[in-house]
Amino acid sequence: MLESYIKERLKTKKILLMTHIVMGYPSFEASYDIVKQMVEAGVDLMELQIPFSEPMADGPVILKANQKAIENGSSVQKCFEFAQKVSSEFTIPFLFMSYANVLFKYGMERFSDKMDQINLKGAIVPDLPPEEGADYIKAMKKNNLSPIYIFSPETSDERLEYISSYASGFVYCLARKGVTGKDTAFSDDLATYLSRCRKATDLPLAVGFGVKEKADIDYLKGKADIAVIGSQTIRIVEEKGAGAAGEFIRSII
Repeated sequence: MLESYIKERLKTKKILLMTHIVMGYPSFEASYDIVKQMVEAGVDLMELQIPFSEPMADGPVILKANQKAIENGSSVQKCFEFAQKVSSEFTIPFLFMSYANVLFKYGMERFSDKMDQINLKGAIVPDLPPEEGADYIKAMKKNNLSPIYIFSPETSDERLEYISSYASGFVYCLARKGVTGKDTAFSDDLATYLSRCRKATDLPLAVGFGVKEKADIDYLKGKADIAVIGSQTIRIVEEKGAGAAGEFIRSII
């Protein structure tokens, strides 16, 4: 189980690192190279995003990567094939990240069954809250997969507990409201919010949205269990090429 893996890793590390790629950006060959570099650099788990035309939770950097991947021919089927390849070759847990339309069109149970077949461990679907996700939750539970749910600073304590009751694996805590890729203030307000999150769930806490450098990850030690790097890795790849991904990860661990 994903939760067990995370807690076992935390026995020897103060905080884990989860990274994010958009499958097929800048190409599937480059995506594989980026995954390989990041695993070798010490990443603990990874989100594999299935590109979508309207990724509502994502800022300009990841939005552009989604659009480019789709233009280059990235499809759900190709993403499944890519995910199967990396999950069979590398030992870290991989999760899907995408949007509800992708799962609905594919079929919830079929999507979950396919995830199970290719050894994916869970999924992050930002626009599918528990109230609208009964079929998704049932399909994930059937295959012992983790539906990763999201907390935000605007979420009430009552709502945090409600979301937690459906979550599995870990909870993804947004460091601020808004979309990915913008600046985040790593301050006392964030610490207070993460303390509220900790009270609401026994699951490990992952923090993303604005984590860019080693100082951010160091700040989160003792407050969260997983730091999530998303947009910044894509920026590095845009600026320096796919070969720079591993060096960047090593510089922040």
